[in-house]
Amino acid sequence: MTDDVQPLPLAGVVPERADAAANRLRILAAARRLISERGAEHTSMDDIAAAAGVGKGTLFRRFDSRAGLTQALLDESMRAFQDAFLTGPPPLGPGAPPAARLEAFVDELIGLLDEQLDVMLAADFAARGGDQPSPFGTLTLHVRTLVSELNPALDADTVADLLLGALAAGVVHRLKRDRGVDLATVRASARALLRGLT
Repeated sequence: MTDDVQPLPLAGVVPERADAAANRLRILAAARRLISERGAEHTSMDDIAAAAGVGKGTLFRRFDSRAGLTQALLDESMRAFQDAFLTGPPPLGPGAPPAARLEAFVDELIGLLDEQLDVMLAADFAARGGDQPSPFGTLTLHVRTLVSELNPALDADTVADLLLGALAAGVVHRLKRDRGVDLATVRASARALLRGLT
């Protein structure tokens, strides 16, 4: 087999056209910028389409709905975070005791919320509208598993919901932007909440 032989395409998989891929990147960049500048509730699909230089039909064909667009914005960073806690090195990944993993998880989640706060708020906003489930389903399952390992007598579902509820994008938004709490204080406070559990 020579170096210039191209692999055959997978059966049933249609490769993305170059112009479609470019449109997708422009739309995501425009959406991220507008949501960061204005907030999700003040950013319409029309605004995003105009800023990306595409028609509204192109936007909806590509992402189906506001919720689909928000999910696409979250996918890359959430996928990297999930890979880290599912298969990455300890203490976030497997191999560390559950208490250490849970603390590392909370630290990383707070960092992700800090970096992606406007997009996370947009995801919460879309989920409240009933367009999509909360973006935290996999995170909830992971926390539930760690809580069960820490203390099987606890109601892991309830503890996971309470813990992630305390770290919701809206809560972090209020702490940072309304009260001026810095990231280090948010992390230290979250660790203090974990101490009774771990």
